[in-house]
Amino acid sequence: MRSPAYREWRAGVESVQGCLQPVRLVGKFEVRHMGTGDLIASRQGRVWASCGTRRAAVCPTCAERYAADAWHLIHAGMSGGKGVPDTVARSTRLFVTLTAPSFGRVHSRPGKRPCSCGRWHPEGHPLLGTPLDPDTYDYPGAVLWQAHSGKLWHRFTIALRRAVAAAGGLTVRESGAHLRISYAKVAEYQRRGLVHFHAVVRADGPSGPDSSPPVWLTPDVLADAVRTAASSVQVDTERPDGTPLPLGWGTQVDVKDITATDIDIPDGDDDGTQVVKDTRLAGYIAKYATKGTGATETGDRRIRSQTHIDRLQVSAHHRAMIQTAWNLGGLDQYAELKLRHWAHMLGFRGHFLTKSRIYSTTFKNLRAERRAHQIQTALTDAGLPEDTDVIVVNDWQILGIGYDSREQLELATAISDRIRAARQTKATPAREGQQT
Repeated sequence: MRSPAYREWRAGVESVQGCLQPVRLVGKFEVRHMGTGDLIASRQGRVWASCGTRRAAVCPTCAERYAADAWHLIHAGMSGGKGVPDTVARSTRLFVTLTAPSFGRVHSRPGKRPCSCGRWHPEGHPLLGTPLDPDTYDYPGAVLWQAHSGKLWHRFTIALRRAVAAAGGLTVRESGAHLRISYAKVAEYQRRGLVHFHAVVRADGPSGPDSSPPVWLTPDVLADAVRTAASSVQVDTERPDGTPLPLGWGTQVDVKDITATDIDIPDGDDDGTQVVKDTRLAGYIAKYATKGTGATETGDRRIRSQTHIDRLQVSAHHRAMIQTAWNLGGLDQYAELKLRHWAHMLGFRGHFLTKSRIYSTTFKNLRAERRAHQIQTALTDAGLPEDTDVIVVNDWQILGIGYDSREQLELATAISDRIRAARQTKATPAREGQQT
């Protein structure tokens, strides 16, 4: 640990903020003046880059960065910022949760009464979410629902726009001149291994977040449209034996009104209450974007073979979900679903965070802001104006991914924990001051 090699290695770990799956590169980059071609800055040799995963089970550091970007994306669509006007805070909006249907009775923690098995299960008990009778649980139906859930959400958004238009006595085409419906949606795994979706659904005027929705589009009208759309959509597929299998949402549809009620944008008289609510809700939604399947870390990596499944350190229920996805993926009738490719995700093939185009900013824009800031810093260090036009030339090759030994990984994990703890300690006073 006193050797120069260790200091160089530790500097690499710290350069990626303790990433647990770093990409090690060799090569060079140059920053040149766009007009003259003069060299402004350069670097040659070995560098490390973060893995960029969203899964906390794989890399907590990169997952925190992803969650921070997700927070900005969601929060901007509720309170403005990042190119979204502040007036968006006045738009009608709901917090909606759509769940999967039942594929068999599972162990639960209902509260005042014991589980259906006759026993009480404390929070975190390994039986929670697992089938009461695994032999009769509909694993093929569960995996196929999971694989089609993205398409089911897409059809829900179409049905929602139709339901809103009908509530205003308009056709879908006519409604475009009066309103726009936008959303930001995050998928979260339940204990039973199936996803449900949390979404902020917002109603705007015809030009988007810079205009107000029509007065008749109240939170109650929008909530009724959500329930109507959720109950009406269906995706049809078939079981392995050819039996039709209609897929829809579960009966539990939770709708909460989160329209701002105590904010005064025009006069700038904001008591802060709504800001705190929006901040907390954005954080609540964003954290789900970094969650895995609920299985162990090995269940968050792509399955390569049957032997791989046999060696997984996962629960019997998750193993059955993975095995079912693997088996169905070997059938020609499900070839387009690529279920073996997504077996480690229990058949879920969708993105964990999606949004409509006009809801707010994008991950691409947020990352572009960071790159621009880094370039401006380099220009300042070189004594040049921040608005200098430059071109960045990269030429890198991959040396490896991850660490060379378990000991290196354990040491990197300790460094990562300290870096994240220091960051959280620094951020806590700022959050408390924002909420005060």
